[in-house]
Amino acid sequence: MSEGPLSRQPDKLDYLSPTQFRFGINQLPKVEFFTTAANIPGINMGEAMFDTPFKNFGVMGDKLTYENLEITFIVDEFLENYKELHNWMTGIGFPEARTQFGNLKTEGGQVVPSQGKSAGQENISGMFSDATLTITSAKNNPVIEARFQDVYPVALSALAYNQQESDITYLTANVTFTYKIYTLHTL
Repeated sequence: MSEGPLSRQPDKLDYLSPTQFRFGINQLPKVEFFTTAANIPGINMGEAMFDTPFKNFGVMGDKLTYENLEITFIVDEFLENYKELHNWMTGIGFPEARTQFGNLKTEGGQVVPSQGKSAGQENISGMFSDATLTITSAKNNPVIEARFQDVYPVALSALAYNQQESDITYLTANVTFTYKIYTLHTL
């Protein structure tokens, strides 16, 4: 028996709102409260070309490429949330001394190691964090979670001050994260 047109109609007709989300990241508790924008990154699967004497054929690839996770947050008056990210990045890159790398784990008291780490990886747990982007319904009920594993920052935007602003526009910062993988979970 074949499916009729009525059986293929969607049973949920609500549209997804771009303002209904919550972002949480273990390493940055002061950033998650002020987050104003986030994305579920795109995924790309490459294409391999199969050469023949007549025509080259595309064959589906076997490796996925994940786009970066990007968030925007309002910077608080004392730059506490901006400094959380700045300290995380300088701890990873340690531009002044190797002790900055060692302090990354001890100063970041909020660090919760990812599940499944081996004993040798526990000493670098401050370098990574897990993050969750929760998508909520129109009634603010969580419906989908994008769970990011082993997130770390790769770019933090500048803060541009300007005395000529005619109206107060609060400063925001953008941060770009790379991660191992993300998965989508229906709640």
